[in-house]
Amino acid sequence: METDGSSSAPVQFGPQELPPMPWFGMDIGGTLSKLVYFEPLDTSNTEEETTSNIRKYLTNNLAYGDSGHRDEDKQMGEIIIRNRRGRLHFIRFPTTQMSQFIDLAKEKGMANTLSTVCATGGGAYKFEKDFLRELNMQLHKFDELDSLMSGLQFIEENNPKEMYYWENPGDDQMARTVSYDFTDPYPYMLVNIGSGVSILAVKSPKDYSRVSGTSLGGGTFLGLSRLLTGCSTFEEALELASRGENRNVDKLVKDIYGGDYSRFGLPGDIVASSFGQMNLNERISEARKEDLAKATLMMITNNIGSIARLCCRGEGIDRVVFVGNFLRINTVAMKSLATAMEFWSGGSMKALFCEHEGYFGAVGCLLELMKTN
Repeated sequence: METDGSSSAPVQFGPQELPPMPWFGMDIGGTLSKLVYFEPLDTSNTEEETTSNIRKYLTNNLAYGDSGHRDEDKQMGEIIIRNRRGRLHFIRFPTTQMSQFIDLAKEKGMANTLSTVCATGGGAYKFEKDFLRELNMQLHKFDELDSLMSGLQFIEENNPKEMYYWENPGDDQMARTVSYDFTDPYPYMLVNIGSGVSILAVKSPKDYSRVSGTSLGGGTFLGLSRLLTGCSTFEEALELASRGENRNVDKLVKDIYGGDYSRFGLPGDIVASSFGQMNLNERISEARKEDLAKATLMMITNNIGSIARLCCRGEGIDRVVFVGNFLRINTVAMKSLATAMEFWSGGSMKALFCEHEGYFGAVGCLLELMKTN
């Protein structure tokens, strides 16, 4: 916001071609939808009239309907986007609740408000007609990986404490997070863990490519956990896993060798076969729901960590960043990934994580629209 210092001087809001308020960015994934709302702090009277109801509803609540939640701890203030000053609010809800989300948006007057909604992810195409039919709203669609990279760069530049790593991840008593200076990041490997997993080699802000991935991701963890334990939500699955012991389900190296496999430097306590104990009837009867959830979580994270490490070796990169909503409140998975990366690299690599782990795509697609305008 710029003025000439006079109290009567008009506020200059930025380029005339900017899209109308309110601004939203959405990343509609296979399991979870992420919504970012830009709340302007320098509104004109006209904008205030058209956006005040939506603004009050979104910023005065932490829950929306039965399953929508605003992550207040991730809110970012004093953000500048194309000369507009404001706050970023971060909201999530299960993609299975999209029809309820659209109904709620309709109830709150979104269909009668000229707003800008940018979208990325597969759901931007899957639900495009629903938004147009129910809300008379055209989604501005953008590439998923371009949005991811744009959002990550923007948030990292505006939040000096965005990046961190786990110190002593294998020790529950000593483990703690430590901020990481990401001012000179390139090259690095970016591992995006959503329903599935995509792995990108990032050489510069504009030079990045998808080098690998796996279908075993957050969607796999939740699906298997529901089948094996009867839980209903991601949060319930994580709560079970936090109380479980995967060695009651997995077969370890020491179960096969009686101890360490020293020739190849394999400690006896690492997993040799996920769910390997479940081929014995007596072990099946002893396994608790908590153990099954923990083993499922370890299987997914071990697989992701192994593939990420191989990609780093193949690309000659020694820095890896893990993002995605699979890591939200998932300290077990983060510690597991951190331990694995340190161990298999001989201590030369640290797994890096982000405060806004799953929202980069939603932020990035909003920024992509600003570029096109």
